Amino acid sequence: MTDDVPILDDHLHLDPVNGRGPAAAEEFAAAGGTHLLVLNKPSWSLVDSAAVGTPEGFRETFEVTCAVTDEAAQRLPGDAWPVLGVHPGLISRLVDGGHSPDEARDLMQRGLDIAAEFVADGPAVAIKSGRPHYDVTEAVWEASNEVMRHAFRLASETGCAVQLHTEGGDDFTTVTEWAESAGLAPDRVVKHYSGGPVEGPIPSVIANKEGLEDAAASGEAFMMETDFLDDPDRPGAVLGPKTVPRRVNWLLDEGYEDAVYTAHVETPARVYGIDIN
Repeated sequence: MTDDVPILDDHLHLDPVNGRGPAAAEEFAAAGGTHLLVLNKPSWSLVDSAAVGTPEGFRETFEVTCAVTDEAAQRLPGDAWPVLGVHPGLISRLVDGGHSPDEARDLMQRGLDIAAEFVADGPAVAIKSGRPHYDVTEAVWEASNEVMRHAFRLASETGCAVQLHTEGGDDFTTVTEWAESAGLAPDRVVKHYSGGPVEGPIPSVIANKEGLEDAAASGEAFMMETDFLDDPDRPGAVLGPKTVPRRVNWLLDEGYEDAVYTAHVETPARVYGIDIN
């Protein structure tokens, strides 16, 4: 059913250090998938603990992710691109390790600076940022928002999109207003792990049927993702690599051909400037 239909997973992790790495991309391709956006795992998953939060640790994390993305691309009928940045949960690790929220903010912003270099010089196509999806102190919350706003400034300067890891919800207009004030258009801001349509950013909808049907029926721009973690201790988490191709088949069976084209061709071109035809 998915023959000749390009299929993009907008947010998937490949871990060549602890997980399956490019082998998971083969599973995605075997199910009909064609293109991937590969997000770096948090630095504490990929580098020595002493390097977490350091420029060297960020750079190593990004280099490892670019390398595994290149390997994945060789196993796909289409292509794969890295999305690089700093997991918002890092601020809690840094603060728990003795840094002040402001010090943690500065370290994370430096990590984003390095991610932006990989966008400016290639091969990355977007920056990852956000804020904690769990309760934190007001000082940590404010510092996290400053990190995210720094990502918007960098994205505006380099001409790329930002994928956001945030709390749940469906109204992020304030966030896209911050992006606009930094010179970044709202349609270059992506809300990772959306449960359906959202206000403000482009939703990257986790590939569960209910949320996908809501997004498809809305007629608005969206993308699809698994947030596959490639964690050997949690195989298949969050969703397995085969899920997006399977959900595309289901959407086609339900008559959402136009929505599939929107999610897998039109929206990625609009957001990232990538060709998935």
